[in-house]
Amino acid sequence: MGFARLGSQERMQREREAEDAALFAPLQRTGWRFWIIVAGLVYVIILGVVAYYQQFTQGLGVTGLNYSIYWGTYIINTVFFIAISYGGVLTSAILRLVGAKWRTPITRAAEVMTLCTLSIGALNIIIDMGRPDRMLNIILYGRLESPILWDFLAVNLYMFGSILYLYLPMIPDIADLKRRYPRRRWLYGPLSLGWSGGPRQKKTLNRIIDLMAVLMIPIAVAVHTVLSYLFGLTVQPMWHTALLGPYFVMGAMFSGIAALIIVMALLRRLLHLEDYLQPRHFNNMGLLLLVMTGVWFYFTFSEYITTYYGQEPSHMAIFWAKISGEYAPYFWAQVVLCLGIPLALLVWGRTRTILGTVVASASVIVGMWLERYLILVPTLSQPRLPSDLPFGVGIYQPTITEWTIMAACVAAIVLMYMVYVKLFPIIPVWEIREERAETLAKPEPPDGEVLPESSIIRRLFRTRGK
Repeated sequence: MGFARLGSQERMQREREAEDAALFAPLQRTGWRFWIIVAGLVYVIILGVVAYYQQFTQGLGVTGLNYSIYWGTYIINTVFFIAISYGGVLTSAILRLVGAKWRTPITRAAEVMTLCTLSIGALNIIIDMGRPDRMLNIILYGRLESPILWDFLAVNLYMFGSILYLYLPMIPDIADLKRRYPRRRWLYGPLSLGWSGGPRQKKTLNRIIDLMAVLMIPIAVAVHTVLSYLFGLTVQPMWHTALLGPYFVMGAMFSGIAALIIVMALLRRLLHLEDYLQPRHFNNMGLLLLVMTGVWFYFTFSEYITTYYGQEPSHMAIFWAKISGEYAPYFWAQVVLCLGIPLALLVWGRTRTILGTVVASASVIVGMWLERYLILVPTLSQPRLPSDLPFGVGIYQPTITEWTIMAACVAAIVLMYMVYVKLFPIIPVWEIREERAETLAKPEPPDGEVLPESSIIRRLFRTRGK
């Protein structure tokens, strides 16, 4: 018996080492393909920097912005990228709080996505300014009744909370990295905060992580609600509505889940994480995306039917411009991308595969960018008092400068994510170990016996096997 137990322990130890090696492998493998991708991303970023330098020296006249349409792709991208960050952190926080065990391999991927997209989304606010040095005026002369100051404070609080929420669960893995890679002790040593892995430390860390998960939900909701106030607290047609705040929050969750599914698929394929990012994870995330598809339709239908029955002339001008006017191709493309394709792929289990969820997610990403475009541009192109404008109704067409800077922003997000993956494990290794130890210590229930569950959500997404 003693030899059998010893052999079993040695086998488990070898399996654990093999599993850990697979999770830490991306930090060691740096082939030529990696450097080619990095070089391509850096090249696109350089082009974006050159384009911004041209804009900075020559003014916003090099963009498609004009007297009427003073917000364009930069503010669209601000709302879009911050929305994706919101979906990432909220997905991670909610799944952590409800104790969904299947969420472990995807939480850190979501949290990294949050920080990368939030950083670039906030940067687009500065890019949109003709005089970025005047950003200091918000700090020096900001007024508490101004929604711009609310947004500035909310985004900075969200940024700080996102960094902390990502960093805290990384501490045990960073301590492991310090032992595995002595040459990087200059980086991992200070970040590990003297972690030894004792029971008291683990208990304290888990409590703080749970507290941060609770705090990040209202912070994230507040950020995107306040962001909507920059639109909704004006008297512009189809902006001045109490529905805009919840609509922004819902849209952020929708696009954030879609972006996370795409990130999961790329990590699974490029880092060979098939054993951790399994089909059941994509099935569960696909179900979440399907739920948000229905919620998106509900909000969109409510907005447009309310506008139609109100028949206010200024609102109806925007309404018909989207339904049957110059913006109709964008509107109906948005409906197909955000409703038709996700429903067709996610309702049936046979098509809710890895490929199906990725295609549906890519469709949602494009559709939600179009939605931000349709929220912003049609309203500004037909303002409530067009007679005051020297050039009449505005027309907006983004220039090559704007598209180049937008491409550079996307490249920067991807590059930041790649750098993170090369420095830290994208799968929380210590949480995987904890779950493995818990599974080994807990006997399997007899056939037919149902384990008690503490949440309907937990029951809904509880799956067996793959």
